[in-house]
Formats: sequence, structure tokens, C-alpha cells
Amino acid sequence: SVLRNVTFGLAGMGRAEAQLRAREVLGQVGMVDYCDAFPHVLSGGQQKRVALARALAPRPKVMLFDEPFSGLDAQLRSQIREETLHLMKDSGTTTLIVTHDPEEAMYMADRIAVLHQGHIVQVGTPVELYRQPNSAFVTNFFSSVNRLNGVVEAGAVAGPFGAVAADGIADGTAVEVLIRPEAILISRIGDDNAGNEEGHSAHIITTRALRRGNFIHLCLGEFEDTHLHFHSRVPSRFVLEEGEAISVRLDPAQTFVFPVGD
Repeated sequence: SVLRNVTFGLAGMGRAEAQLRAREVLGQVGMVDYCDAFPHVLSGGQQKRVALARALAPRPKVMLFDEPFSGLDAQLRSQIREETLHLMKDSGTTTLIVTHDPEEAMYMADRIAVLHQGHIVQVGTPVELYRQPNSAFVTNFFSSVNRLNGVVEAGAVAGPFGAVAADGIADGTAVEVLIRPEAILISRIGDDNAGNEEGHSAHIITTRALRRGNFIHLCLGEFEDTHLHFHSRVPSRFVLEEGEAISVRLDPAQTFVFPVGD
């Protein structure tokens, strides 16, 4: 039963004390009414809650979660993740979570260690890793990117949006420029709110309404005899039509330059 499952790790307690503690943690995860239930009658989300209660019951100083929310649908995954985060914060238990989901890591963690091919490549807060990635791998891990190749000349890389600073990279170095979709700032032609910086002409190829905004596929025209296509993400309230002419600018804070193969 659920109750016996949660008391499993409380062998050092008397039966009455163990059951009292088990009911306490089951109450914390909203499962106290299921003490007599068996696994086959529980949903996936309920089973996750029972497993969390069982782990919390002995009051551990450290907990390890290995892909703890896998196998759940998106909505339930989000709900269980939020409940778990609050429980961990309330209990003060040091928790190590292993996940392949970058959004999950950003949401859950105070600090993140990014591993690549068996090695830690960067450690920091979610904000530090997102705003100051130290490699192309880390940049691409936390968001999709638009990629351009170039060569550093006079401390910058020429591109369709103008020169992009390549601080700390020697002239003559082959580099790739990684541009987050949010870095491509879109405005309508003649929009007075676009800012003082002159934009570059482009047109919309496709637009898709997603949960976190509109995902735009756009064409910037030719640069070095090549038609360049980019992806941009804009708020849902910003409605654009396919084929519409637009003005685009680049946000340098979300644009990163790394040596090729770094």
C-alpha cells in the first residue's frame, strides 16, 4: 500500500511513529487520502508524489533526483515540478537533480552544472549561464540559435546586421556567431517605437503561434550573395502576416561569438 511504501525507509522508528511521519509527508504531497491504495490504481502523477513522500520521510540531508519528471505529460510535468520545488525549498534539503531538459534545469535550480562528453563545461546560476555562456555548446543547450560563420577582423565579425564585436578573439580567427531568436528585434516599417537605430529590411516567410509567443521565419535578403533566413520569437500580441515587410535589428546582449570548433 501507499502507507507501507512510505514507511519503508523508517525502519529505525516504532510502527506508530513511522506511520505518523508517513501520513505527515503524504499530507505534504496531497496523497494522505490514498494511504490504503495500491500502485495499480494510482496515476503517474500520484505515483511520483508517493515516491517523493517516501524519499522525504527519513528527513534526508541530501536528495538525488534522476530525471524525476520523465513519463509525465507536459501539463502534469509542470504541476509536479512546481510542487516538488516548493517542497524542497520548504524542507531546506540540499537537492541534486539530473536532467536533460534545459527548461527544467533553469526552472528548478539555484546553480547549474552543464556537462558535455563527461566533463563539466560551465557552472553558474541560470541567469549567468543564459546571459554569459562560455561556449557554443552551452549557448545552444539553453535555447535554439541562428548561426552565421565569419572571420574576426579589427575585433569584430561582419554580418548582415552590421559588425558584431568579437571581444578577446584574435583577428583572422574563424568564428561562428550565435544569435538567439529573441535577439532579432522586429518592427513594422515606419514604426516610431522601433528606436533610433536604423533597421534592416526583411520579410516574413511564416509565422507560428506557440505557447510562449509567435515564432517567425524571416528572410533578410542577400549578404555576400546568399539569401539569409532567420528565426525570431516575438510576443503573442505582436501579430505579423506572412509576406509582410518588416524592419529588423540585432540585440548584441543575446548574440555570442565563439571560435569555430571551440
